[in-house]
Amino acid sequence: MSTIAPETSKPTGLGRRVRAYVALTKPRVLELLLVSTVPVMFLAANGLPDLWLVLATVIGGSLSAGSAAAFNMYIDRDIDAHMQRTENRPIVTGEITPRNALIFAWTLAIVSTIWFLLTTNLLTASLSAGAIFFYVVIYTMILKRRTEQNIVWGGIAGCFPVLIGWAAVANSLDWAPFILFLLVFLWTPPHYWPLSIKYAADYANTDVPMLGATRSGVQVGLQIILYAWATVACSLLLIPVADMGLLYIASALVLGGWFLYESHRLYNRTVKGLVAGPMRVFHASITYLTLLFVTVAVDPLLPF
Repeated sequence: MSTIAPETSKPTGLGRRVRAYVALTKPRVLELLLVSTVPVMFLAANGLPDLWLVLATVIGGSLSAGSAAAFNMYIDRDIDAHMQRTENRPIVTGEITPRNALIFAWTLAIVSTIWFLLTTNLLTASLSAGAIFFYVVIYTMILKRRTEQNIVWGGIAGCFPVLIGWAAVANSLDWAPFILFLLVFLWTPPHYWPLSIKYAADYANTDVPMLGATRSGVQVGLQIILYAWATVACSLLLIPVADMGLLYIASALVLGGWFLYESHRLYNRTVKGLVAGPMRVFHASITYLTLLFVTVAVDPLLPF
């Protein structure tokens, strides 16, 4: 737990250095955050939003999420060095020094806030800054190493993009974005806990109390089912609140049914003592959320 990346970095070419800084932003997580931002802008506009505003929000959201990710890697560099999933992160490998990573994180945070102020509005900029604060301070610094409920409450940071997307269009908030905020909040545990099952040994070795490392597979599987059901129920609340059409209704039911099937399948396997297959739920959760939010964007464009 005491291994910290040295302040000297390995000599690299420009291309490799750029790739290392991109890796600091966790681009795969970034893609998922943007999936929940842009569709909400269509819903807020009740149709096609201003495309420049969409581009501006995507740029600002990318900078903001990248900042939070870089701060996270800087703070967690000690445990990242002891986990198979994170041992190749650029601070751990020495491609980027901790000092440079911290400078990079602060730069993205400041630039993203100014960008939102110049291109959208104060509410959007404030929500972006709040998302960075929540992920870095509340989740990474306070919750992650102290409680097995870390990802439940820490996951709130990943809910902010729906509010940011709505605020960028409407310069206000309404019930619809808060329903989607709650949906992402409930979706996060059944999305992440399968990952914690797969890497339970890594989390145990680093004393990070992820649920997959502190509870049995059956207990985690049951929690995944409960949160999956709550997620699907929440998705149906959007129908009356936002007057969603047939496409969203059908998608919420079909995709939700599939998500529930995969969650129950994982639980049934854990009951039988089979630990293989948690990543199937992990990937299914990503597909579920992505396709559901696509319908959130398309539904307002349809006449029915």
